[in-house]
Amino acid sequence: MDYDEDRIYYSYQNLQSDRGDAAEVVADNDDNNDDVNLPAVKRHFREFLRNYRQKQRYLYRERLLRMHQRTSGDGNTTNLSKKVIDNKAAIHVDLAHLGEYDITLLDLILRQPALVMPVFETAAVDALNTIIRKNRNDQQAEENDVPEQGLTQNAEGQEENDNSQSQNEDMFHGSSIQILLRGNMTPTPLRSIQSMHLNTLVRCTGIVISASKVRSRATKIHLRCSRCQHAHSVRATSGPFGAIPLPQRCMGAQPDDCGPTPYAVVPDDCHFVDHQTLKLQEAPEVVPTGEMPRSVLLAVERGVVDKAPPGTRVSILAIVSLFNSSGGRNGTSVKTVYLRVLGMQKDQGAGDHVTFTPREEEAFRMLARRSDVYEILSRSIAPSISGSYTYDIKKAITCQLFSGSRKRLPDGMRLRGDINVLLLGDPSMAKSQFLKYTTRVAPVGVYTSGKGSSAAGLTASVVKDQRGEFYLEGGAMVLADGGIVAIDEFDKMRPADRVAIHEAMEQQTISVAKAGITTVLNSRSSVLAAANPVFGRYDELKSASENIDLMTTILSRFDLIFLVRDVRDEELDKMICHHVMGVHINNSRGGLAAAGDTLGAGFDSSAPDGGLLDQQARAQISNANTSPEAIADNAMQVATTGNGELDVPTMKKYVQYCKAKCSPRLSEDSGDILASSYVKIRDDVRRNAMATSAQNGDDDGSDQAVIPITVRQLEALIRLSESLAKMRLEDEVQAQDIAEALRLFKVSTMAANAADSGNPVDGPSGTQNGMMRSALPSREELLRSEAFLRSRLVMHQMVNKQRIVEEAASQGYDATVVARAISIMTSRGELQEKNQGRMFKRVK
Repeated sequence: MDYDEDRIYYSYQNLQSDRGDAAEVVADNDDNNDDVNLPAVKRHFREFLRNYRQKQRYLYRERLLRMHQRTSGDGNTTNLSKKVIDNKAAIHVDLAHLGEYDITLLDLILRQPALVMPVFETAAVDALNTIIRKNRNDQQAEENDVPEQGLTQNAEGQEENDNSQSQNEDMFHGSSIQILLRGNMTPTPLRSIQSMHLNTLVRCTGIVISASKVRSRATKIHLRCSRCQHAHSVRATSGPFGAIPLPQRCMGAQPDDCGPTPYAVVPDDCHFVDHQTLKLQEAPEVVPTGEMPRSVLLAVERGVVDKAPPGTRVSILAIVSLFNSSGGRNGTSVKTVYLRVLGMQKDQGAGDHVTFTPREEEAFRMLARRSDVYEILSRSIAPSISGSYTYDIKKAITCQLFSGSRKRLPDGMRLRGDINVLLLGDPSMAKSQFLKYTTRVAPVGVYTSGKGSSAAGLTASVVKDQRGEFYLEGGAMVLADGGIVAIDEFDKMRPADRVAIHEAMEQQTISVAKAGITTVLNSRSSVLAAANPVFGRYDELKSASENIDLMTTILSRFDLIFLVRDVRDEELDKMICHHVMGVHINNSRGGLAAAGDTLGAGFDSSAPDGGLLDQQARAQISNANTSPEAIADNAMQVATTGNGELDVPTMKKYVQYCKAKCSPRLSEDSGDILASSYVKIRDDVRRNAMATSAQNGDDDGSDQAVIPITVRQLEALIRLSESLAKMRLEDEVQAQDIAEALRLFKVSTMAANAADSGNPVDGPSGTQNGMMRSALPSREELLRSEAFLRSRLVMHQMVNKQRIVEEAASQGYDATVVARAISIMTSRGELQEKNQGRMFKRVK
């Protein structure tokens, strides 16, 4: 019977074992390995690889042949290289296909993977031998015009494979084809792996934080007696971390004459495979509050080595196993859990290959077609934070979430599409809340504080393991690859640590050359930083360069820089108080929207148990809010009515959808508008610098802006324009996108440059700056008051502060300005206060 014939086959047809019934694979449901008929399992696996098909396509036959041609370069011979087979011969098998073909085989792999996977790999060798032999015989039959010869030879070859294992070992050097599993099993959290999962197949997700060097692990060692030259081979059966025991006595004809431990290893005749250890850590967004992220050791071999550098998000299928981490020979009852990887896929956490339901796509496209989608997205950013100064900040964070388009030039150079934003200003302005919320909305978000972060913690570190070897461990910017890194207290970082992230912010790579390790890691992430001025609060009477204690090299890498100031205005204070009171009152009544969270406060006074939600209830609520149906409903409602905000899961999914489906580019007309606008901005900055130098008496115009306007700012305008077009799923940047990008740039970076020049800036931020300047004295008034104090005060003479202020007021000076000047001169060390500030004297 030809298995290529167009008919349906089941796994137990024509696959009779010695027991002769369908129960040949497993005798019962116990986990006893003696109940598994391994020869029958091998035949079932072999026939699955040969006979499984989708319509008229034999899927795994084609994969085996392509693998064979890729590794040996010949599709009709089985004389494969030893090294090629050991490390490159691998095919992917989908668990869904295996369950569709035979549910018993799938159950065996799920319950006893360590037992049946070696049999599966050996069956793949048999299937490949049969397929190649049949193809060769078919070719010979066509050449000799003997159609029946191929079928006869195929049957003989199949019987030969069933009865001769040694021939396969000689032909394939005792190795097998690696089977890499794929499947959509329910993920098991790393912190939930317990003893009941031992020796079972699990699926886990996380971030690879470290990777060791690739080593060679012996799978079969060749021994030779040093006295009688007797040869013996021993196979490894104890897993990746186990040792191979050597025979204590010779196994030759006269073992007594050879003495104890006579065997020596012959390295040239041993078989090795590539072996690597990885460390998998939980994703930051799934770590419970107040808990440390859990990590587990991974063991990868052959075709999976060097596939996941630090910072890669992966989804693995692995066997839960144990090993003795102490390394001692004495037996101990406490072992360390590790995962033996049988399949690995890169988990596209940044939204590159996220799946969307048809209803989600319909809702997202309806939302993108709205003309006010930009306003809807910006007001959905941290809805619990209000204030006139937050409008532009929310729009900037929205642009940062969507980012621009990454580009790869013909010469190999890469241009980043990620947008970096800096929030600089007074305390209690919700800067940290913006950072926290952004890391929740971003597909990949990592939050860190500058005071508690070092250069190695942000970039990468080299760690020494127990063997004395060095390996890489990725930092925050590597773990956030494809997302956003939020750095709070950016000004508290040591200057040397800030310099370490220069390369990561612009080139989006991290170069490491330590302890003999020279490599380059990807860090394709945006930076959202928050910092305070030099004196804690922004001093309007000082220049921007005196308030911003950051080097121009780091400032130029930020696309947008916002100066966030606490304006003392009665109307603004009333509005903020009303909003804050509403947030607290609504939250105390169980409102969820005021807190901007999907879980709310977690308290309900009407509950019989006092209102505490247990962990299971919280998980159910979270799963309900993150389900595709809930996301589609929220997006459809906002797209239809235009009212309300997008919740966190919907916002995150929409960002992923836009980044996956759209990559806008500039048109010729848009490029001309941007180029002319950039030239005008540069010219305005030059004119302001010359005017400032003339006021200060410098004729050479040496005064430069605190934030230099360079080509990086031109690229920042391009990225902002592309992100605005991406929100609407448009492939080309429009004129309105360029206008909004220029407006954002003017009210942020340009406003920070013009903070001490008195030039007005349009927009809410410019209005805030004008109110602040009108409420505080000008620089000229302050200089006049300081000149009066220097002429009035005698060195080291103690005077009364109130009397000096009244004397200045009698001569036409503003008393408030004089008091302000006294405070500034005291902070500079020119004056020294006594008696709780009532008396002071001049010391400089």
